[in-house]
Order: sequence, then structure tokens, then C-alpha cells
Amino acid sequence: MPDRVNGVPAPPTDSVIEFADWDGDDLSGRVFERVAFRDVDMTEATSTGATFVECTFRTTRFNASTHTDSAFVNCTFVNSSFFDATFSGCKFVGSMFERCSFDLMKVEGGDWSLTGLPGAALGAASFVGVRMREADLTGARCEGATLRDVDLAGAMLHSANLVRADLRGSDLSTLDPLVVQLSGARVDITQAVAIATALGLNVAP
Repeated sequence: MPDRVNGVPAPPTDSVIEFADWDGDDLSGRVFERVAFRDVDMTEATSTGATFVECTFRTTRFNASTHTDSAFVNCTFVNSSFFDATFSGCKFVGSMFERCSFDLMKVEGGDWSLTGLPGAALGAASFVGVRMREADLTGARCEGATLRDVDLAGAMLHSANLVRADLRGSDLSTLDPLVVQLSGARVDITQAVAIATALGLNVAP
């Protein structure tokens, strides 16, 4: 089981939901705590205000599902699929992802602080207006990704691939341009000055 940011271990689970077919189900308002989900199909499921606390998802399919103002707090996701899933105003604080796929995933608003996404393939994902403070994006493959207006303060970005990523409006204050790939990335003027300064350049009018 993967550890979270700062080496915090994954919490234990107390019950199991296995091989469930929740395809198209409405999970609004439901609460799950310390549940292990295994081989659960949540394709096209929807939720508003659902809560998952310290749950573990293994080989779970979130494909084309839509979640609004729901919480996945301190959860663990292993070998799960988020193809074309949408998360609006959702909270993923402290959650960890391992060997998951994120093609066409859309995240709008919400709090993903302290999430663990090391090595994640996020190139076809979109994060807009998301709080991702102190998230672990070490080695994340974000080539061509959209990371607009994202709060990345304190985020770990060492060896991240941000080639051709749209980073406009995001907080890049902890980004070291010497240890990430930035070729072709889209940045705004303020970010460009900050990156140039980090490279030791003297920016002047």
C-alpha cells in the first residue's frame, strides 16, 4: 500500500465492497468510512455531497462518472480508472493514487491538497481552479495537461514533465525550472518573470 505525503501510511479498512455494479447509480449523500472497494464499477455514476473517508479503491472504474461537492478524504486509489470522469468542487485532501489512469479527467475547483500523484500520467487531464497545496507530483507526466489557476504552493514537482502544459494563472512559486521539463509550456507574464528570476536572470524593462 502506498504511503502519503510525508510518509504517512494508508489507513486500515474495516469492511469490504467487492464486485459491485454501481453503473449509473446516484450516490448522493451517501457516507462510507474505511471501506475497501474492490473491482467496483462506478461507470457513469453520479454524486452530490457523497463522503468517502479513509477508503481504499482497487481496480475501481470511475469512467464517465460525475461528482459534485463530494469528498474523498485520505483515500487510496490503486489501479483505478478515471476516464472522462468529472469532479466539481470535490475534496481529495490527503488521498494517494498509484497506477491509476486519468485520460480526459476534468477537475474544476475543490481541494486536492496533500494528494499523492507521483509519476501519474496526467497529460490528458484538466485541473482548473483547484487547490493542490503540498501535493506530491514528483515525476508526474503532465505533458500537454491543463493546470490553469491551480494553487501549487509547496507542491513537489521534482522531475515533473510539464512540456506543453497550460500553466497560466497557477502558483509556481516552488517550481525549480532546473529540475522539471518546461519546453513549450504556456505561462503568463508574471510566471515567466518568476521562472526567469529562478534561473538567475536579471529581468528589467
